[in-house]
Amino acid sequence: MAIQTLPENSSAAVIARFLKARGVKRVYALCGGHIMPMWMQLHQAGIQIIDVRDERAAVYMAHAEAQLSGGFGVAMVTAGPGMTNAMTGIANAHTSRVPVLVISGVPPRSQENRGALQDMRHTDLVRPITRYARTVRQPELVLQELDEAVSCAMGHGGEPGPVYIDFPVDTQRGVIPPALLLQEHFTPKQPPRTLPEPSAIQKAVELLWSAKRPLVITGRGAMGAGKPLAELLSRLNAAYLDTGESKGLISEDHPSVVAAMRGSVMGQSDLVITIGRKLDFQLAYGSPAVFGKAKFLRISDCASEIRDNRRGDVELLCNPELALQAILDEAGDRQPATEQTWTRELRAKHCERSEKLYRTMQEATPGTDGLMHPNRLLAALRAAIPKDSVIVADGGDFLSFARVGLPATTYLDPGSLGCIGIGTPFGIAASLNRPDQTVVVATGDGSFGFNAMEIDSAVRHKAPVLICVANNGSWAIEVTDQRKTHGTVAGTHLQFSDYAAMARSFGMHAERVEKPEDLPAAIERALANRPALLDVLVTPEAVSSDAKSGLAWVPDLQPLAVWNEAEKKWREE
Repeated sequence: MAIQTLPENSSAAVIARFLKARGVKRVYALCGGHIMPMWMQLHQAGIQIIDVRDERAAVYMAHAEAQLSGGFGVAMVTAGPGMTNAMTGIANAHTSRVPVLVISGVPPRSQENRGALQDMRHTDLVRPITRYARTVRQPELVLQELDEAVSCAMGHGGEPGPVYIDFPVDTQRGVIPPALLLQEHFTPKQPPRTLPEPSAIQKAVELLWSAKRPLVITGRGAMGAGKPLAELLSRLNAAYLDTGESKGLISEDHPSVVAAMRGSVMGQSDLVITIGRKLDFQLAYGSPAVFGKAKFLRISDCASEIRDNRRGDVELLCNPELALQAILDEAGDRQPATEQTWTRELRAKHCERSEKLYRTMQEATPGTDGLMHPNRLLAALRAAIPKDSVIVADGGDFLSFARVGLPATTYLDPGSLGCIGIGTPFGIAASLNRPDQTVVVATGDGSFGFNAMEIDSAVRHKAPVLICVANNGSWAIEVTDQRKTHGTVAGTHLQFSDYAAMARSFGMHAERVEKPEDLPAAIERALANRPALLDVLVTPEAVSSDAKSGLAWVPDLQPLAVWNEAEKKWREE
């Protein structure tokens, strides 16, 4: 077979040209015949291909790339099982509202619906979990369809999230008429920034400046609004809770931060301000059983983040940064009605609890099995890594420890889908995207197993990531639930597998650590030899806050046992 050379106006070449023009530096992918024309054109165009071991990981990596870059991430997967493997990653990006472009291929048009290899109607499968899903069969439509897909992914006119587009192989090799290669499709588009309604801003100011106990809660939609948000918190002296979606947006040093008092402040506030954040299970669905008689101010540029579960007394469907700045301008020198002692006391108790937590982490006692408490690992990491490190937390039980034990200015986790297994793929993409920052993956052993083979990808692509596996030989949160709820444990034990030996077999620096006193030196060596993996044996006897809360046994009305009881009582009143 002769070497195949495609003209510069072939669909495959134009797809590569489009991605490069839109600022795409790397594509996360797993190769296959149905995407080979595009694959080779990406390589020829100088776009880095980060080839992985499973398509799900490719989408996870594109997800992390999008979150950290502020743009969109790109994954390329082949037809049939390549696409179905990718669906979990697509679903996670869908739930997290992250712009990911997933590109695939299908058999040539003349072989469609005839039983060709890997012939499936992919778009029917992914349409419910994407913002846009299309099979493009005509070369003449390739460029405008790509343009539309990226606009939908970025949320231009709707909610951001993943999009899917595939091309028959013969379409990829087909030629696009030069007249249709309009520059308008290649040119990057600035996201629209919807202005707030002046009358709604006035109403928002009245709510905010008359509240006595205002509580601000942020999500991913607030990530571009850090400066006016910090000023609003200071001007109001409001209490502030971040979530996993926006961790690091406001400095831990800000006097409004009261994360350690989450349970108390949610029930005490008289005004709850959500900015770019759904009132999902992590916020008790905004129920009066937890939030009492508090009023709500909802701010977002996505409709789904201003009217889910609880309607706001005032709702601002607009760009959050512009909304906050307009609120500040409208308020001027007006003095807030906030009870100053309320916020100060919450902050003092938050600081006291945070300091106590760090002390107890450093001194956490081992289990009866002699293995260290997972908090000893987290305390050692906290002491060793720079404050501006990118933290990727993954797992069920271990995530509960890491979420509170590892402060972060940039933080990624499985999100509201609970999509454990993202750790290593997220960490690889983060370390490639932020090579000048330390990237640490703190993962449980169960969640690590989902994509453990991606350590091979980390080595091959020299991704400078540190992976720390808290190895307790179990699905710990389920073990706790089974013992408490069912009186027996079934199918939730793992081995204390030697993950360090596995990593070394792929050429990665790796060590197994069994004693807490050995952690500082091991972490230092790992940081100096990234990519690196530390396999740290921890006791399965440690019980996390999530395991204690009832999250695992899934109560009927609320995700946590205490909220569930409060909900029952409230509904009976």
